Amino acid sequence: MIRPEPARWFEILVARDDAFIALEALAGTGAVEIEWRRAETAAGATARVNPLLRDYGNLARRYRAYWPAPHLRASARVAPADALAAAIDRIHAWAAEAKPGIERLQAVETELAQLDTVAQVLERMRSAPIDFSEIGAPGARLAACVFAYPTGARLALPASLLLHPVEIGDETYLLAVGTPEAIEPLAQEVTAAGGRRSAVPQWLRPSAEENLALVAERRAAAAQDAVALRAALAQLNARHGLAATLGDVVRATWCFENVGAIAGGDVFSRITGWTSDRDRLAAAIESSEARALASFPRPPRGVHPPLLLHNPWWARPFEVFSRLFGMPGEHGADPSMLLAIAVPLLFGYMFGDVGQGLVLVAAGFWLRKRMPVLRLLIPAGLSAALFGLAFGSVFSVEHWIHPLWLNPLERPLVVLAVPLAGGVVFLSLGFFLSALGAAWRGELGEWLATEGGFVLVYFGILGLFLHEASALVALAGAALFALGHARAGGAIGALKALGELAERLMQLLINTLSFARVGAFALAHAGLSSAVVALAEAAGGAIGYVVVLAIGNVVILALEGLVVSIQTTRLVLFEFFARFFQAEGREFRPLAPPPVTAEEKP
Repeated sequence: MIRPEPARWFEILVARDDAFIALEALAGTGAVEIEWRRAETAAGATARVNPLLRDYGNLARRYRAYWPAPHLRASARVAPADALAAAIDRIHAWAAEAKPGIERLQAVETELAQLDTVAQVLERMRSAPIDFSEIGAPGARLAACVFAYPTGARLALPASLLLHPVEIGDETYLLAVGTPEAIEPLAQEVTAAGGRRSAVPQWLRPSAEENLALVAERRAAAAQDAVALRAALAQLNARHGLAATLGDVVRATWCFENVGAIAGGDVFSRITGWTSDRDRLAAAIESSEARALASFPRPPRGVHPPLLLHNPWWARPFEVFSRLFGMPGEHGADPSMLLAIAVPLLFGYMFGDVGQGLVLVAAGFWLRKRMPVLRLLIPAGLSAALFGLAFGSVFSVEHWIHPLWLNPLERPLVVLAVPLAGGVVFLSLGFFLSALGAAWRGELGEWLATEGGFVLVYFGILGLFLHEASALVALAGAALFALGHARAGGAIGALKALGELAERLMQLLINTLSFARVGAFALAHAGLSSAVVALAEAAGGAIGYVVVLAIGNVVILALEGLVVSIQTTRLVLFEFFARFFQAEGREFRPLAPPPVTAEEKP
């Protein structure tokens, strides 16, 4: 389980008209990634499909606002490109009949918008001493317009125009009267500012009251026309089966966006790719109505399989750390199961408190579906609660329970030393995974002759804290490291290796010391908890004690929860992963489910 597994290559020979059905069945498994064989790239099919998609895009830009919602129906025995071509032909037939009615409807909708604008301006200018019939009178030498633009837009208003601004909501309505030559530049400015222009109707009466009644009458008539035109359009849509036709386009578009144009002959097509579950793929094809034959031969030369991680359920949330770097190679190790133990230990040691840990567990359980990465709060919180028992801390109070191990503030050196020892073990596991990868590549001997020497030097240096004889182990490791590199580079290679050894050893010792921060954060947590309790006791009274203690715990949960999470991630990614991890693999990306499947299985 610790080694990524390559996905299995499959080939499906399917009747050309059943390719759509087969693809939907494959996508429904969630275990298929499509990859076309190089010899079967669908250049010819793509040349046919691209013009169809462009034609559909033009139709959509023109008529989408008047289309019903797509109706997804069961797959038919027709090739995706043929289905798309037939659907576009039906849309063209619909457009030829719908165009006159849509143009009339657009004119009516424009009239309604203009009437609404005029009505709002007239409403705000009821008391203005203006004869509105003079503004829009036909044959007048002056022109009049109403502009609407976002309030706050900076416009250069010409002094040659008679202007009357009115603010309504977030917009400014500007009645402008003047020569057409003076109005036109203002219209361009309003358009650039995101505004719009409405002509002043020529049928206006002298008073605002008369005009409002007239506008209401015209608006009611226009709205009635709009309703009748929409009803006629709906009948036309139903007669042409436009909703089902658009559903066919949606399904064909899904195919081209997620799979590509399918190449094939007049009778058969070939679908190829990778699967994470051979049995599920075979069952899906067998249960579908597609006339297809699936096989699982060796992959063609030159293709690289995507890789799959097979971890137990309790380790899967920790795959997020590997994916931050990428996918380990086929001969690399997936450390998710080790991290499922190490990460909660690191977090819990720095955040040891029974009450706060259980709060994190509850938060992780509540948020696990909204933000899956926060599922990690559940094991981290449980670990924090267990370390809280060890440190005797409950919601920052350290006298409610007796510590099962120690009080951090009373024995700080022990609290600092334990993570250092744990860091050595953690880094050693990284070297073990590095050796395991070398063994899978068949390069274990070379690894032992080079990296093995480096590891011996590391353990020899650490062993000096226990016995001086371990210096011999370090010297033996240095000699092994130098001789291992001398096989390829001679004496010069050996000297370079010794320089590299010194540099890497210094870096590794610093990495080891960085685990002392785990103990430092545990002490900081204990110190901050003591401060919170001291403030609570100084607040006076039971209510003040509870309020200050609650606020202090909220601050600790928010502040330390974030900082400890960052420190844990940093130790894992920069100290542990650097020992062995190489993102050389490609992640398996299953085919997205088809729209019809999403409708049937919400």
